[in-house]
Amino acid sequence: MVDVLTTTINAVTISALYALVAIGFTLIFGVGGVLNLAHGAILTVGAFTAYYATSALGLGIWVGAAAALAVGGLFSAAMYLGMIRWVQDEPILVMILTLVTSIAIEQFFVVTVGTQAKAVPSLLPGQLTFAGLTVQTNQALTFVLSWLLIGGLVVAVNYTRTGKAILATSMSAKGAALVGIESDRMYLYTWLLAGALAGIAGVFLASYRTASYTMGRGPLILSFSIVVLGGIGSIRGSVLGAYLIGFLEVFTVSYVDSSLSGLASLVVLVVVLLVRPEGLFGRELAEA
Repeated sequence: MVDVLTTTINAVTISALYALVAIGFTLIFGVGGVLNLAHGAILTVGAFTAYYATSALGLGIWVGAAAALAVGGLFSAAMYLGMIRWVQDEPILVMILTLVTSIAIEQFFVVTVGTQAKAVPSLLPGQLTFAGLTVQTNQALTFVLSWLLIGGLVVAVNYTRTGKAILATSMSAKGAALVGIESDRMYLYTWLLAGALAGIAGVFLASYRTASYTMGRGPLILSFSIVVLGGIGSIRGSVLGAYLIGFLEVFTVSYVDSSLSGLASLVVLVVVLLVRPEGLFGRELAEA
């Protein structure tokens, strides 16, 4: 029984991280119609930003996390301004460019850090004991922070002027332009938000496991399954999908076979595409 509860806690924690990654992924696609294959690599950028901040500069992990949030967002925004903005109407070209960027990021860290994984400190060390269960404080913080960020994002999108402009742009860029909304600026905000979420998710993921140049690959593949399951462009669908896929992954690895990691989510992806291609909530951003 204790093992099941421990596995459940692990599933809740990793699902909270997947939700942050998938929301960024679906924001970019839902608003701009762009498939960003470099989104997973931004987790790596965030994780190594925190690593450099703590190990090379001697700063605290909270400063490292703040730096990862900022660097992830700025890196993503720079990708949009310097590259994607000029070719965003060419989906194949966008996919190729973001894939090449992802590979370039990995190679950059192979050259500068090496292939050996690096440890990143926990944001909150120690343990909590609840109802006879021991939970890492870092896990509890990940869950709480994930929901604070998701809640803040939902409020910002639905109740602020900029958020409503992003929604309008997701419905129709031309229609939004007619009422004075600058679509390019909304796309930039979306890339900035998505990169910041990926950056902080990278720090938490590295603090559980380690930071490595390939650490963004798995979350990127899972994001595909999560976004398709929840409905492309749907924030609430991405959150629900992240928890469904997260639980499926953790329980499959824990109780079936660890070598099946990643396979279960791909099976879900195929089934959803065949049975309900619009996902659980459809294209929410465009319908809001």
